[in-house]
Amino acid sequence: MKTVVVIPTYNERENIGPLLDEIVKIQENIEVLVVDDDSPDGTWRIVEDYSKKNPRIHLLRRTSERGRGLAGIAGFKYALENKADYVIEMDGDLSHDPQHIPEFLKKIENCDVVIGSRFAPSGGEVGRGFLRRLITRLAAIYVRALLGFRVTDPTSGYRCYRGKVLEAIDMRSLKAKDPFLLSEMLFRCYKKSFRIKEIPIIFRDRKSGTSKIGWKILITYLFKVIKLRVRGK
Repeated sequence: MKTVVVIPTYNERENIGPLLDEIVKIQENIEVLVVDDDSPDGTWRIVEDYSKKNPRIHLLRRTSERGRGLAGIAGFKYALENKADYVIEMDGDLSHDPQHIPEFLKKIENCDVVIGSRFAPSGGEVGRGFLRRLITRLAAIYVRALLGFRVTDPTSGYRCYRGKVLEAIDMRSLKAKDPFLLSEMLFRCYKKSFRIKEIPIIFRDRKSGTSKIGWKILITYLFKVIKLRVRGK
């Protein structure tokens, strides 16, 4: 069974090398695709060097319109074109521990989508202040209430999909160009009655680089939840 790990990146030169080193050690049938939005700090150059040394590491460098959502969609399309049975999506800042990957692959044997949850029993967050943790928790409650999600952590960006799930979701119809893609994808999965389960993860706040999620993005995200609820698709 072929697994592709999709990692959208923008200015993650301090983190991407150690992350790739950890992932490729886990299982030999795992391939990694880094979707980089032409990072000014040269993240893509580091990945390019890795790809020359390891055939399981691939680079998709996007030089046109940037955006976390667009990068994620491009990664999903690549995984489908390359016949992936499972597709894992994770952040490139070392906040998502690659050691959870075997747990994702075991869990998805009995479902269609697996969400890595900070709020499930034994899950948690490390390195974040009280206010940031509170905002994350309230945002999760808000999204669950408006969209009817039954998972504890609907905004988690650490996920595993069966390839058939991505095939069933028309990538061309997705509207989110930013991190809201996470909620839009989950909403589509619920609409199509896919089996969704969670595993606990420990989210570790980044030690290097700068977070791409600011107040403007967060507020926009919350308004888009309302639009998605009203639109219903």
